[in-house]
Amino acid sequence: MEKKKYTSYAEIDRDLEILKLEKEINYQKLILSFQRTKESITPQKIVNGFVSSYTSYIKNSFPQILQSIIPFIINWFINKKRGN
Repeated sequence: MEKKKYTSYAEIDRDLEILKLEKEINYQKLILSFQRTKESITPQKIVNGFVSSYTSYIKNSFPQILQSIIPFIINWFINKKRGN
């Protein structure tokens, strides 16, 4: 990075003011990001996210689950009627 050459104290003060404002903006962005993260980690949102992810998984794989469970249920009824 090339060094900047200043010709007056006013230029230095202007750049320092810009850097100060950029620092404050970045600090406020960090605070906002932290608050959003804090809000998204509430127990209710964690549980809702957990439930919704498993709900969508079960909905998508429901036919496969039925295909694997139905033979066991049929065998259970057959064995129950035989008295085994």
